[in-house]
Amino acid sequence: MNPFDRPFVILILAFAILFLSGQIGDQLRKRLHLLKDEDRDDFGVVLGATLTMLGLLIGFTFSMAVSRYDQRKNYEEAEANAIGTEYVRADLLPASDASKVRDLLRKYTDQRLLFYTTDNSQEIAKINADTAELQNQLWAAVRPAAAAPTPLLALAISGMNDVLNSQGYTQAAWWNRIPVAAWLLMLAIAVCCNFLIGYGARRRTFVILPVAVSISFFLISDIDSPRGGEIRVVPQNLISLSQSLRAQ
Repeated sequence: MNPFDRPFVILILAFAILFLSGQIGDQLRKRLHLLKDEDRDDFGVVLGATLTMLGLLIGFTFSMAVSRYDQRKNYEEAEANAIGTEYVRADLLPASDASKVRDLLRKYTDQRLLFYTTDNSQEIAKINADTAELQNQLWAAVRPAAAAPTPLLALAISGMNDVLNSQGYTQAAWWNRIPVAAWLLMLAIAVCCNFLIGYGARRRTFVILPVAVSISFFLISDIDSPRGGEIRVVPQNLISLSQSLRAQ
């Protein structure tokens, strides 16, 4: 599991690290010397620039997480549409092949639903293996039609190709996560900000920034995590499709 698939752990660890950074800055200020009034202008410029950089990084990273979440939603819709379209195009195949393809597509839809709703890593590995096996069976079912293709049979074969490709696009979208380097850079800048605030604070008010930044990290991690967060892609299109196919 990706280490950033536990948003609540990210929240707690980020707050602890950032609060400790502020405490270190506060203790260092007490041990060395207080900032003189003539030094505070330069210090304010450095602190303001660092806070601005942190805000930009959090904003860009949040945008990355949201775009990846939207991508997963779009591919779920595309996958359901591809399966539904191929189920209809199965009528273009010979009767025996059409019946087999429809039965396999029902099972395939159920497997894709499990992919979206299962958290256990071992079960996910089994689902991926079963999905690959069903894909082989689906392609084998339409392969005889490719031996003597007609325009109508070509539609059925093309639709099956879309079904198989859509699963690959979905898997790629679930692997597309915010890079670890981006997380480390955000954390490093946040530590610097909290250290500077702790060093320059006249009163012990440096708990506000750790809370705000930790919540931001939590939300970014939650949206970016396909399985570990509370904000997940609900496969509404696949659920509706599965119910429709079972009713036929």
